[in-house]
Amino acid sequence: MTGAAVRVTGLSKRFGRREALAGVDLEVAQGEAFGLVGANGAGKTTLLKCMLDFCAVDAGHIEIFDTPSREARARARLAYVPERFLPPHYLRGREFLELTVRLGGGAYRDEQARALLAELALEADTLERPVRELSKGMMQKLGLAGGFLLARELTVLDEPMSGLDPASRLAVKAVLARLRREGRTLFFTSHVLADVEELCSGIAVLERGRLRFRGAPSELCARYDEPNLERAYLRCVHGD
Repeated sequence: MTGAAVRVTGLSKRFGRREALAGVDLEVAQGEAFGLVGANGAGKTTLLKCMLDFCAVDAGHIEIFDTPSREARARARLAYVPERFLPPHYLRGREFLELTVRLGGGAYRDEQARALLAELALEADTLERPVRELSKGMMQKLGLAGGFLLARELTVLDEPMSGLDPASRLAVKAVLARLRREGRTLFFTSHVLADVEELCSGIAVLERGRLRFRGAPSELCARYDEPNLERAYLRCVHGD
């Protein structure tokens, strides 16, 4: 695949006196597994909210598959799962997934949903249980299942591993790796740099609303002559 899935140009956003994003330029290619990393408050979620038209920008513009992000049709080719995901508590798992797929214009297939739940290490009876009975980690994986079942060209995830135990993280990473092999574009934020290093072909480092690095994880390690991404990231944002 050629061309950009996401193109951010001169993006700036302020909340009162606080500058959340300061002239960010960023491009994510179609088919790329991309990780946006940075400390709390660096501007990662703000960038996602601007991209998804959840908040207005102060300057700059964003395109999704060459369509301005402010237009609803720009989001027709993506699926999004937020960090603090909470499905309607009164729905059962099956009802939530079926509603998500049908609202997305697709046809719900129970066998496909069951296969995906198995990949995500969720018991099949999750389909019959009310959401209010599920743990935080189970709700997170149910939300991810809904996003994955939409089968969009671009999947946007804000801290997808949030609230997951080690076994669940491995399961989610396996699904993300499969989607990457299938040619889907992945755009996610994460504090877990080991996951980013394992999954992503490209990363960007945000620090106080400014882009400090864009390239492959190996390139950031090489720049600072560090053996792993965590140490290279710390050098990038804090210096020696």
